[in-house]
Amino acid sequence: MTALAIAAALLGAVFFALAATRQHAEVASLGAGRGPALRTLARLLRSRRWWTGTGLAAGGSLLHLAALSLAPLPVVQPLGVLSLVLTVLFGRRVRDRRVLVALALVVAGVGGFVALATSATTGAVTAGTAQVVALTGFAVAAGAWFTRAGCAVLASAAAVLFGLGSAVVHAAAAQPAGSAVLLGGQALLLLGAGGVLLHRAYAAGSAAVVVGTATVLDPLTAVAVGALAYGETPRPAAVVAAAVAVAGVRVLAGTVPPTRTEEIPVPPSSGLRVLIGADTFPPDINGAAFFAARLARGLARRGHDVHVVCPSTRGRAGTEQRDGYTVHRLRSRPIPFHGGYRFCTPGAASRAAGPLLERLRPDVVHVQAHFGVGRALLAAAAARGIPGMATNHFMPDNLLGYTPFPRRVKETLARWAWRDLKRVYRHARLVTTPTPRAAEVLAGIGLGRPVEVVSCGIDLAHYAAPARPDGEPMSVLFVGRLDAEKNVDQLLRALAPLPHVRADLVGDGTRRADLESLAAQLGIEDRVTFHGFVPDAQLVRRYAEADVFCMPGTAELQSLATMEAMAAGLPVIAADAVALPHLVHDGVNGHLFTPGAITTISRHLAELAADPPARARMGEQSRALVARHDIDGVLSAFETQYRVLLGLPTRPAVSEAA
Repeated sequence: MTALAIAAALLGAVFFALAATRQHAEVASLGAGRGPALRTLARLLRSRRWWTGTGLAAGGSLLHLAALSLAPLPVVQPLGVLSLVLTVLFGRRVRDRRVLVALALVVAGVGGFVALATSATTGAVTAGTAQVVALTGFAVAAGAWFTRAGCAVLASAAAVLFGLGSAVVHAAAAQPAGSAVLLGGQALLLLGAGGVLLHRAYAAGSAAVVVGTATVLDPLTAVAVGALAYGETPRPAAVVAAAVAVAGVRVLAGTVPPTRTEEIPVPPSSGLRVLIGADTFPPDINGAAFFAARLARGLARRGHDVHVVCPSTRGRAGTEQRDGYTVHRLRSRPIPFHGGYRFCTPGAASRAAGPLLERLRPDVVHVQAHFGVGRALLAAAAARGIPGMATNHFMPDNLLGYTPFPRRVKETLARWAWRDLKRVYRHARLVTTPTPRAAEVLAGIGLGRPVEVVSCGIDLAHYAAPARPDGEPMSVLFVGRLDAEKNVDQLLRALAPLPHVRADLVGDGTRRADLESLAAQLGIEDRVTFHGFVPDAQLVRRYAEADVFCMPGTAELQSLATMEAMAAGLPVIAADAVALPHLVHDGVNGHLFTPGAITTISRHLAELAADPPARARMGEQSRALVARHDIDGVLSAFETQYRVLLGLPTRPAVSEAA
């Protein structure tokens, strides 16, 4: 029976070592013990690695309990020291001679102690004695639980509880059924309390301290109980073997490397850890990039722990802090035909997504596209049971406009892109989009996922402009990329017959040179100013100095630039396409025109140039209509969606998209 007990204890030590390497990595990465316990527990329960470690620990416990029922405590309990040896072997390649000597000392010392302990004298273990041991354990657990302690103290308390629990289990095996059940229950409570304290020790320090302390004090406690309370006394020579093993343990404990994890701050109790996946992010200049940055900044200011994953601007991966949140840049490549933007290949993004989620442990993953970063994060989140959602900014024209393909090829690619979007978004539990028209587009492709309309939102106060004095000539403003789908050439052509109207174009893009040539051909170059990309302060000033805003683009899912112009009190002349009719109410805050109707654009510009009171009246209506898109309401709406996904109580949300 003793040989079987030794075999079971040795196998249990293997299980314990494997469990320690997995559980320490997970608990340390979450910062357990530094944040709210319930939130930390919820994250642990979503971790496959932690569950694997827990299963291994449970298996090791069962094997150890079986060994305790078959042999005396001095034989079984010291074999647990071998879990430290195995932790070293599992955690590093052994090349240091000092480590090899220490391993030999531990193996020889434990082997010698067990061999000498097999002939230990055996006394009669009474239920009353075992009850005293259990009560002692409960006192230790209470003292450790209610005392602020560091890693070494917590690990020591856990080790003592494991040793006392094992001693109670050993005693229970020799008792009648009634007493055995009572003592077994008490032993489970002691072992469970030890497990909780062990996790707190993992969070408070390195594996070296935890494993080294536990593997020394656990067997010493059990052997001391066996000798002092149960009469199971090993030979005096066993003390020498124990000293050899302890010497080896002290060396090995210093060789167990701490798990290399990035220190991730725990959000405040009122906040969530939100991971935003963005395939375009500042310094990229486009609506989706601006929205992702505004969302991250706004959530961080509301007390959430926000992390953004996006392509690197230089190709190399890296991490940076900005505006209260953390940006994780992934390896990237330049986009063909448009070297100013970069993208992550699906393979590179997939390889990075899993480790990022394992380290960050977000409460929710919120992606902004279905490209490399978005698809990788959604798939990785679904595999780990982390709630994922997506906000769709995608329109094929916004991407295919950069390609030189013929129209039919672009149409084929657009159909494929929509099918690809559906495949990626099947991992999202919820999809949002900024306008009802955009939601209709998703419904039309058969997305098969709940779609909520949530505006991208803007900071209304940031763009508020004072009343404009009447003046000549009237200024019409365009803000956006100078690319094909923006149709800025239509604005220039409409300007040609209006000598009393000038245009300011803010932005840059692939068509800038063509537009400059067109302005020269039309003879209006003296009335058209190309400002290029401008800092935010200059952009606000451009809105304040303009009289009218024009958006001729036909691929606008919402058009943040149009919303900014409305917040600045400008009447808007816009194409009657996609989402623009949700912002521009014809005859109320501006005019709509059929895309390509250059004569209609000219007529509306001429009417507004001749009627300053109408411009002022429509500008006020713009402010009123855009008020529902204020960023505070948008942030509240997304917070509500996150809490719904997590099954948490929701707070009133005030966002509403027109």
